[in-house]
Amino acid sequence: ISGTAKDVTIKVIAAEDAKVQLVLDGVSISNTDSPAIYVTEADKVFITTTEGSSNTLSVSGSFVADGDTNLDAVIFSKQDLVLNGLGGLNVSASKGNAITSKDDLKVTGGTYTLTAESKKGLEANDRIMIYDGNFSLSAKEGMEASQMIIDGGDITISASDDGLNATLNSENYDVLVVINNGNIKIDMAQGDTDGI
Repeated sequence: ISGTAKDVTIKVIAAEDAKVQLVLDGVSISNTDSPAIYVTEADKVFITTTEGSSNTLSVSGSFVADGDTNLDAVIFSKQDLVLNGLGGLNVSASKGNAITSKDDLKVTGGTYTLTAESKKGLEANDRIMIYDGNFSLSAKEGMEASQMIIDGGDITISASDDGLNATLNSENYDVLVVINNGNIKIDMAQGDTDGI
């Protein structure tokens, strides 16, 4: 996927056992009230940035629900989501999350600049698993999931509420933060805030 578009949503509707890969190669999508990428059905979706590419996804206004689904992220997935590649992905939301998965969210590579001043940079109901990648997150909460596992990567978070927040979003996993490796820097605002 490449090129520039406004008020466009890339929607994934596939078989429940399908593995789907979206390759971003210099794409820019700016929306006002809907996700740039919306995954409804699939087993797992990979969002891959090509080497040397710069990709920008943004939503400037309040999100409009899709029936009973409360959409609230620039990249919104009801299924497992994997972020990887060798390029850059800039995601910004003025009134929502940058990236949300209602299942697992895994990152194995890439460079990410995420801005969500009123919500969350990365959010998952089940687990956020980071194995590699470079992250710059500016958000109310840097990352939130029931369980967070960080095995690598360079992560810089600027948060006005919580940096890494494990909370009961799902009955599938115990609330837990595990940091095995990686470089993490968290800058917190003053007040009732938590780094981890």
